Amino acid sequence: MSHSVVITRTTTTTTSTSHLVLNTGYLRTTPGLLKLAQLIIGAVNVGLVAYYIRRYPTSALPASAEFFFLLMAVSFLIGTFCLLASCLVSLSTGGIISKTIYELVYHTIAFLLYLIASIMLLVDVTNGRYYHTIKDAYMAAAILGLIVSALYLFSALLAQRSYRGI
Repeated sequence: MSHSVVITRTTTTTTSTSHLVLNTGYLRTTPGLLKLAQLIIGAVNVGLVAYYIRRYPTSALPASAEFFFLLMAVSFLIGTFCLLASCLVSLSTGGIISKTIYELVYHTIAFLLYLIASIMLLVDVTNGRYYHTIKDAYMAAAILGLIVSALYLFSALLAQRSYRGI
């Protein structure tokens, strides 16, 4: 008994391009806008505290509240930048990473640590520890820190809903 076999060859050619494709549609989503706002406010916080911590040192070593605030602001500025850049450069990252637990853990930790750092700085400022010039800048940074921690809380809630598939 004989059978006939048909073999079909399919050739796929791809051309590589050297241009970068940006997923600008991600910035139109709520998580994208939240990350952008967190990035901008975080950069303002880093700029404010870094300028005044070097310009008007209160002692040989920076105070623990302002140094901890600066450390948290820089850490989460870098982390948020990496998340936002990943979602902008890749078309699929924004949809995939929101389904993992990473965003939930990251935003929850960012919320808690930014909130603690902001409250510590706010308590230091209201206790009259700083000069008038520094006091105004640190008060603004502490208030912006509270705002950005609220943004991280909202991002954590969105990430929790996305992770659960609600």
